[in-house]
Amino acid sequence: MTSDSPTQPYENQKLDVSSAEFWQQKQNWVKQMRLQFSRRPEFPETHQMIDDEGMLNQEYFQPPKDALPQQERKWGDEEKIKLLEGIEKYGIGHFREISENLLPEWSGNDLRMKAIRVMGRQNLQLYKDWKGNEEAVRREYERNKEIGLQFGAWKGGALVYDDDGLVLKAIEESNLANPP
Repeated sequence: MTSDSPTQPYENQKLDVSSAEFWQQKQNWVKQMRLQFSRRPEFPETHQMIDDEGMLNQEYFQPPKDALPQQERKWGDEEKIKLLEGIEKYGIGHFREISENLLPEWSGNDLRMKAIRVMGRQNLQLYKDWKGNEEAVRREYERNKEIGLQFGAWKGGALVYDDDGLVLKAIEESNLANPP
């Protein structure tokens, strides 16, 4: 089972996949394909990924030696208290500031997702810049939960909007009667 063309090693040949020769030829073909298609002159970094013989450089795919292992994060009462402090100080929508000043191990997007649960509302847009203490946040959560249960729009611990606009109308009416 020999072939002069590295791109077509099996043409018109009966394959004996149990033979060492087959696997050697296949490995040679793979190396040639890597060299032909993966090493690009216009991208010098591709020469670091694959050596001159077509073998992968395993070190290239490893994390840098100075990379720190990611620490496991857990969301607990302490983090929730800091998020509530951040909402009171910076307001809803200012999650980057809360992250930078109070919870640096959590991204602004992480904190936005946590705030959805704390406030009990999937869309926080109507709360933009709203500031409230822990008691005010609890009242808003209860208000959102009540509306959600009334309209069957309480999903995964948060009020979600409905297609008919009934939830938004109920929120607006509730805000007029008792502003957040």
